[in-house]
Amino acid sequence: MAGSGTAHLRSDDQRALTVENLVVEFPVSGGTVHAVSDLSIDLLPRETLGILGESGCGKSSAGRALMQLPSPTSGNVRLGDVELTGLKPKAMREARAKMQMIMQDPVSALNPRRKVKDLVAEGLEIWGFSGEDRAKFIDDLLRSVGLDPDVVRDRRPHELSGGQCQRVCIARSLAMDPDVLICDEPVSSLDVSVQAQVLNLLEETRERYDLSMIFIAHDVAVVKNISDRVMVMYLGKTCEVIPSDGMENKALHPYTKLLLTSVPSASDAAAAPSGPVKAVELPSPLNPPSGCRFRTRCPLATEQCAAEEPQLREMRPGQFVACHNVEA
Repeated sequence: MAGSGTAHLRSDDQRALTVENLVVEFPVSGGTVHAVSDLSIDLLPRETLGILGESGCGKSSAGRALMQLPSPTSGNVRLGDVELTGLKPKAMREARAKMQMIMQDPVSALNPRRKVKDLVAEGLEIWGFSGEDRAKFIDDLLRSVGLDPDVVRDRRPHELSGGQCQRVCIARSLAMDPDVLICDEPVSSLDVSVQAQVLNLLEETRERYDLSMIFIAHDVAVVKNISDRVMVMYLGKTCEVIPSDGMENKALHPYTKLLLTSVPSASDAAAAPSGPVKAVELPSPLNPPSGCRFRTRCPLATEQCAAEEPQLREMRPGQFVACHNVEA
């Protein structure tokens, strides 16, 4: 069940990113959208954390809040030793250069008026990196993401395919030599064959540049294959944190099992939730259920679930579940 807590945070002092009690809310005419509620994350150097959940669970809002775009309603975001929340704009821009984001739609993320060489160099220009070496640096970056600079250097986004545009976005992010790369559904708008190429490129990029990555997606198979650790979200809350290796057999949370059974290749191995999922209208983030937010759809729900929000607790080494009614 969807809950809160920081039991899953590790004590490593060398964490690349630490997020504690993140809250993201948006005022609207009908009330307040509770997009992210009390989310905590830690990310070690050269680790990939996958954030998994259905559309509307708050995963993209969380990713943007980590970048302070916009700043979260409350909570703390620490990049290395630098606390981002509360920084003044100039200091924020300097610190945020070490945390880059790849957007979901690569074509819309690129200025249609600018050439590829200028798009990749934009961050370098802002921070004053100029000179003869810049052109060679940009060409090397384009080659590192599988693009021929002689072919694409002077083209504009509309002259490229979706996969090529996403590679340009990756090159633009790497130009700033980031420590953390946030990938917000970077392959969801691409063909399946191109998805595999971009995923392989991201893995190679992580190893080559010693990056830490947060990979946000609703595709179970994609998140499982690219991540070291997976966080499952539902309606702004954390349901389960689980190592990706063998997660189809080890998942304990009813919602995680529900996601796994939606994938044909995983459904044979994954144990289905204990009882049918309730056929009810999905709850609204404007007025989320009391207690456990998944209880209105959960086959294990009891009166305790309505009265008390579950806290993340360790069920197995490295596996944390927010549910009153599951056992290891």
